[in-house]
Amino acid sequence: MDQIAYQHKDLAAGRWQEMPFNLQMGNIGSEISRAFRWQRKGKETPMNSAIDRALELFDLSISATKEHGKLRELCRTREEFCDYFFGENSFHTDPKSFQRYFDQFVSLS
Repeated sequence: MDQIAYQHKDLAAGRWQEMPFNLQMGNIGSEISRAFRWQRKGKETPMNSAIDRALELFDLSISATKEHGKLRELCRTREEFCDYFFGENSFHTDPKSFQRYFDQFVSLS
């Protein structure tokens, strides 16, 4: 069976699951902010790398979460993120709305 080549190897090895939810969300938000920053600069390669890292962190959180409410929130936020970058932005999100959303987790940490 093939193993996933994680970019965040130490986090995927178990450290991520030990982090509080707010810290996980803050880290996801940081990667999302990087993706938007690279998008504004028109730098596709680093933007795509930041998107990949954000999705990896979303997936690590989703696989570690046992609480239904948090799982639902993670999945919905991941869906909106993917819709923004890969879909038709049917949720009408923008970088500022993502920033406001993730800022709340930083203030809780």
